Order: sequence, then structure tokens, then C-alpha cells
Amino acid sequence: MTTPDTKRDEDAVRRYVENLGLVLSQIGMQRMPARVFAALMTTDEGRLTAADLAAQLSVSPAAVSGAVRYLEQIGLVTKEREPGERRDHYRLYDDLWYATFMKRDRMIMMWRDAAENGIEALGEDTPAGKRLAEMRDFLSFMLEEVNRMYERWHELRAAKNA
Repeated sequence: MTTPDTKRDEDAVRRYVENLGLVLSQIGMQRMPARVFAALMTTDEGRLTAADLAAQLSVSPAAVSGAVRYLEQIGLVTKEREPGERRDHYRLYDDLWYATFMKRDRMIMMWRDAAENGIEALGEDTPAGKRLAEMRDFLSFMLEEVNRMYERWHELRAAKNA
């Protein structure tokens, strides 16, 4: 939360939100979810209502609704409601990056397993089977390396927070 001692240049923050949204859209995220994610990342609380997001980004509530639905599906935000309140709040996950990449791990495993099924259908000795075997081997290697990286990340994070 911003304290009275903390001064933020709100114009600079708005420009940064738009810039981060643009960068995220350039690397493949849909534009509106990218802007909503950027807005959430730049709040000290890490959570906003749909109305807050719509006002901050100068967009319709419907645009925010679609964006947060997408962000929920890919595991970047969660919806929560305080007891007795009628408005939903959208919040970034704790340990956001780890949770997001763990979800990607499951997709990579599915991709690797699909390659394995293709090898069985085509035969490992065929040119197509060899391509699929290389894809399977690369994805298996990547999963092993990423798991080691997760372990090191948790060690680094624990040491930093100790």
C-alpha cells in the first residue's frame, strides 16, 4: 500500500502500465489482458475490482470481464470476494511466476506425451518418427532442467526472505 511518505508519479505509472501491456502483447498475450495484468502488477496491493480496473484503463467493464476471465484461465490472477461485499476483486497469485510456469509444465508434458504417441504410430525409424523423437527428447530435457531451476528459485527466494 502507498504510504503518505511514498510519492508516485501517477502519469509515469499510467505510461508504464501501457508500455508493459504493449510489451506483453508483442510477446503473445492478448492486448486487454496484458493491460489488466500490467495494472494489477503496478498496484501496491496487487488486487483491484473490475470497476477500478475499468476506470484506471479507461475501458468498459465488459472488456475487463473478458480480460480477467482469460487471466484466470492461464493462471495469472484469481477472483476473490470479501465477506459481505458484492464486488469481486482480482488478485495476483502469490508466487505468481512459479504457479504460472508449473501450469506450463503440464502443457509441455502433454506435448511430450503426444510426441511419444506419434512415434509409436509412425515408427521411430521413419523420418517423421525421428523428428518426433527429437521433439520428445528435447521436451523431456527441458522439463528436467526447468524442475532444477524451480528448486534453485525456491532456495534463492527462501534465502532472500530469511
